[in-house]
Amino acid sequence: MAQFYSAKRRVTTREIITVTVNDLDPFGQGVARHNGKALFVNGLLPQESAEITLTEDKKQYARGKVKRRLNDSPERETPRCPYFGVCGGCQQQHASVALQQRSKRAALQRMMKHEVDEVIDGTPWGYRRRARLSLNYQPKTQQLQMGFRKANASDIVDIRQCPVLVPRLEALLPALHDCLSHLKSARQLGHIELVLADNGPLMVLRHTAALPVADKEKLECFSHTHDVAFYLAPQSEILEHVTGEAPWYTSNGLRLTFSPRDFIQVNDGVNQKMVATALAWLDVQPEDRVLDLFCGMGNFTLPLAHHAAEVIGVEGVPALVEKGRENAALNHLQNVTFFHENLEEDVTRQAWAKHGVDKVLLDPARAGAPGVMAHIIKLAPTRVVYVSCNPATLARDSDALLQAGYQIQRLAMLDMFPHTGHLESMVLFVRG
Repeated sequence: MAQFYSAKRRVTTREIITVTVNDLDPFGQGVARHNGKALFVNGLLPQESAEITLTEDKKQYARGKVKRRLNDSPERETPRCPYFGVCGGCQQQHASVALQQRSKRAALQRMMKHEVDEVIDGTPWGYRRRARLSLNYQPKTQQLQMGFRKANASDIVDIRQCPVLVPRLEALLPALHDCLSHLKSARQLGHIELVLADNGPLMVLRHTAALPVADKEKLECFSHTHDVAFYLAPQSEILEHVTGEAPWYTSNGLRLTFSPRDFIQVNDGVNQKMVATALAWLDVQPEDRVLDLFCGMGNFTLPLAHHAAEVIGVEGVPALVEKGRENAALNHLQNVTFFHENLEEDVTRQAWAKHGVDKVLLDPARAGAPGVMAHIIKLAPTRVVYVSCNPATLARDSDALLQAGYQIQRLAMLDMFPHTGHLESMVLFVRG
């Protein structure tokens, strides 16, 4: 049989190298050294050696792919989820929880240049009380996909179980998929949100066209059968309450009502410990005036009001400010006031600031609070607790307080999202 050479075909042989991993990054990648630079290899753990090929070779770092693992780390675990490695939700199920926490703790220490005093954690499985599942109807197979996005892709991983979801939500997945698959409007479904409130589960269905009466009846039947509060979202900004009670959860013993789309902490167990720790760190006295910036609907604000003379909550989202006021009234708290303000503007010019504050708590989004730090320094509180979901912006914002004479007295790693690359933390600053 004749073979013909084509100039367009170029066969390259990748060099196989052997490396040993000595670290684990937050994204579940093993970190080795090769040619004097960091080499990231997905799926390898510290103490493991493997034969790999380079997939990317940059000036500062390289990436590799495992051809053959030569040994197993004693901290390697069998992933509980059958979709692990394909689904983009989790990155570290192959590592023990102890190893995950050590690597995140070390990363936080490096970025903050300060020892981590404690790890605040909860159950590593069945902790997630909120999830948004994408829906996609496949015309060729006439099947409805329901699940999370693949790692580094927009494709959907069609799932029927998820061990990081709270058991009550995970148990709904098979029946929910069956119900949605049999709707006439299956092609017009966008996503479904599941939330477990303290008074039961709820679901929000995003749909892009009007639902037939028969479909609404099937969905209502599902909600009654499974005791799930049900909402429809015909548009992104519209929410129609169809069945069930309005949701609520507790924070430090107080009841907080919320809209299904309001931000609440996904990990209830860690949230309860986080709030209690923040109160302890601030050492709130009966005569204190406390400021809560980026306060949302009062997750920290309302518990603080149980201990302080007065609490001021400042938030940039009007709906959350209104919800905070409702929750203060619901809990009969007279010493807390919520304000809707642009937190990039000088908060010290607002009327409440004339009387000063003794303590400050802030819990900003991933972008951090660079525009707020100077205003906090101007208010000169004795203690500041900063709750962070991004260690990079926390390190940046901390510099402003450190340069103003504050000192880090406590640093905690919050294991809010086990098996993922999310690194949350909390810092106590005390004025020197």
